[in-house]
Amino acid sequence: MRQFEQSVYELIVETSTNLPGDVRRAVKRGTLAENENTRAGLALSTITTNIKMAEQHISPICQDTGMPTFIVRTPVGANQIEMKREIFSAIQRATKEGKLRPNSVDSLTGENSGDNLGIGTPVVHFEQWEENYVDLRLILKGGGCENKNIQYSLPAELEGLGRAGRDLDGIRKCIMHSVYQAQGQGCSAGFIGVGIGGDRTTGYELAKQQLFRTVDDVNPVAELEQLEKYIMDNANKLGIGTMGFGGEVTLLGCKIGAAHRLPASFFVSVAYNCWAFRRQGVAIDAANGEILNWLYERGSDVKMEDRESASAVAAEQTASSPQREVVLHTPITEEQIRNLRVGDVVVIKGEMHTGRDALHKYLMDHDAPVDLNGAVIYHCGPVMLKDEDGWHVKAAGPTTSIREEPYQGDIIKKFGIRAVIGKGGMGKKTLAALKEHGGVYLNAIGGAAQYYAECIKKVNGVDFMEFGIPEAMWHLEVDGFAAIVTMDSHGESLHEDVEKSSLEKLAAFKEPVFK
Repeated sequence: MRQFEQSVYELIVETSTNLPGDVRRAVKRGTLAENENTRAGLALSTITTNIKMAEQHISPICQDTGMPTFIVRTPVGANQIEMKREIFSAIQRATKEGKLRPNSVDSLTGENSGDNLGIGTPVVHFEQWEENYVDLRLILKGGGCENKNIQYSLPAELEGLGRAGRDLDGIRKCIMHSVYQAQGQGCSAGFIGVGIGGDRTTGYELAKQQLFRTVDDVNPVAELEQLEKYIMDNANKLGIGTMGFGGEVTLLGCKIGAAHRLPASFFVSVAYNCWAFRRQGVAIDAANGEILNWLYERGSDVKMEDRESASAVAAEQTASSPQREVVLHTPITEEQIRNLRVGDVVVIKGEMHTGRDALHKYLMDHDAPVDLNGAVIYHCGPVMLKDEDGWHVKAAGPTTSIREEPYQGDIIKKFGIRAVIGKGGMGKKTLAALKEHGGVYLNAIGGAAQYYAECIKKVNGVDFMEFGIPEAMWHLEVDGFAAIVTMDSHGESLHEDVEKSSLEKLAAFKEPVFK
C-alpha cells in the first residue's frame, strides 16, 4: 500500500476542486430551467463560471470544505489502523497546500487545530467486504448546508402542512417542509438525502449515505422511487429559487432510503447539501494503494454551458429590467446607502473586512482594530496561503449570515458599518438596524469561492489570527465585487418576501397524496 496516501490526496483534491459529472449535469438542467434575466439567473451564471474556474485553478469550489467524511470498504485482512493514519496524513497535506480550509475547531476552547485534525475530525467509517480492492469515498459537506439538516419525529405538526402522520404521506410532508425551511441559507439550488427510520443517530447517517448515490440513479424500492419523483416534481413549485432569490429552481436532487425502527420512534432525517455537491470515490489496489478507477464520472469529462460572466449578465439585467447596477467605493456614505433598494446590483471597490462568529462576539465588548465607519463587513472564512510575498486568497465565498443575527444590529450601530455581505439573509433585528442607522445587506452567491477570490486584488492585513484562519479579520482590497441588495435601509427584505410566498405555496401540498 505504498501509494495509498498519494491516492487519498488525489481523491481529496479532485473532490474539493472538480464537481463530478452527474452534479454538473444537474446544475446544467437547473440553469436551462431558469430565466437568465433574473436574480436567480445571475446566481446560476455565477455558479457555472465558478465551477469552471475551480477546475482550471485546481482550487476549492467553495471555501468551506466542510467536515471531510470518508466511507472505506476494505478487504479482509486490510490494516485499517495504517490506512487511517495515511488518510490523516493526506488531510494534513491537502490543508497545507490550500485544497482544504482548516476547519477543525476545539469545541471547548475555540482553538483551530490548523491542519483539519482533531478529536472526531475527519470522520472515517470503515467496513469490511468480500471484494479484493478498497472502495474509498469522500464527501465534503459545508457548514452552511449542514446547519440546514433537519430531523422530524412523527407524528408532528408542520408549519403550512398541518399534521404529518406515521405513513408515506407524513414522510412526504416532512421532506417538503425540509426544503421550505432551508430557504436560501443552504446555498440552494440543493440536493437532499433522506433517511426514514433508524434512531436519531442512524437516521442522520442513513440520510447522508443517500448523498453518495448518483443524481440520476433509480431507487430500487418502488414506493421510494415514487416519492423521490414526487419531491422533484413539486419542491421547485415553492418558488424559493437559487440562493433564495425566488425562481424556478430550488432542488436539484432527492434521494431517499429507509431502515427499520423502534415501535416508539419514527424519525425522518434530512441531510441538505448545497449546489456545490462535492463527493467522489476511488477503487484502490489493495496491494500497492494505487487508484484503479474513479467511482463517479469526473467533472472534467462534462463541460458546463458557456455563459456570460456574472458582470455581463448584471449589465444585461440593468438594460432589460428595473434593477440597477451601482458602483460603490469604500468608505460608503449613508446617503449612498439610502439611495439603494432591494434588487439593486452593487459592485464594491476598495477595502472590505471579513468577519464571522468569533469576530462578531469579540466586537460586542471591544473596539475594532481598524476604523469601520462607512465600512463593509464580509461574512467569509477564506482559504488563505502564505509565501515570501505574503498572504494570498485561494477561495473566498460568503458564509451563512443568520448566525450573526444576535450581534449584527448592535455592531452596525456601534461602528457605523454601511454594508454587510453574506448569504441567506438575516432577521428582523438586523433589518431594523439597517433602517435606523442606514445600512444594507448584500447577498453574494454562496459557494462561488473562485469567482469572488478573483475580485480580491490584495490582502492589506489581518487581525486576530488567534481565532484561526477562517475566523480571523482579513482586510481585503477588492475591485468589481458584485452582490445583490436583498435587505435595504427602507425596511424591505427579499428574504421575508420569498419565505412568506413559499409558505403560502407550501400549504397547497397539505392534502393527502399517498393513500
